[in-house]
Amino acid sequence: MTERTARILLVDDEQSIQELLSFPLRQDGYEVVQASDGREGLELFRESTFDLVVLDVMMPRMDGFELCQRLRARSTVPIIMLTAKSEEVDKIVGLEIGADDYITKPFSVREFRSRVKALLRRSALASEVGEQEEELIVNDQIRINLPKRRVLLGGETIELTFVEFEILLALAGSPGRVWSRDQLLSQVWGNSDYRDPRTVDVHIRHLREKLEADTREPNYILTVRGVGYRFREPDGS
Repeated sequence: MTERTARILLVDDEQSIQELLSFPLRQDGYEVVQASDGREGLELFRESTFDLVVLDVMMPRMDGFELCQRLRARSTVPIIMLTAKSEEVDKIVGLEIGADDYITKPFSVREFRSRVKALLRRSALASEVGEQEEELIVNDQIRINLPKRRVLLGGETIELTFVEFEILLALAGSPGRVWSRDQLLSQVWGNSDYRDPRTVDVHIRHLREKLEADTREPNYILTVRGVGYRFREPDGS
């Protein structure tokens, strides 16, 4: 059986950026579908299946923030946002609304290809693990179904993004182990190069909002001050 070519939706209103990014992606063997604004990107996403979405923040008709929100409302597809280097807030907002990663302009093509490969590689690996594993990871009230990439909290399904699921899987899969931010970046994205450790903090906060009864006094995902995070062990320690 031949391996299916990964399909990437590239949404950016600048033709020069489209050409700059689509060429190396196609060189790497990916199928690239281009959209020149948010609305066109949303229509294409509704009509077909994609393995990754790359979208710019500033676009006409529908900006990247709104597009990201709409995509996230219907899919867990990995999303990379392109943000202006001078707008630090764009990074945080992008992560807050469901983006899995971000790249600040200007950036090198090498960095861009590295980010894309890391997310696609992790996504493909997650699918392979899901096909092989049949058991659930159980910790107190949290049940993680690997084949379906489904998380249950007290019997109710909790919707997680791709990266949120991967972070939870790393933490819950090794209860008690302390993970530094750089270790989590490497575990989920393949490496910690070019990435701000605060990326992890935003995703951890989202996980707590979805899993914890009180985010100020978390029961599952604990902070290890000055180091990182760990998942509470079954005995409550």
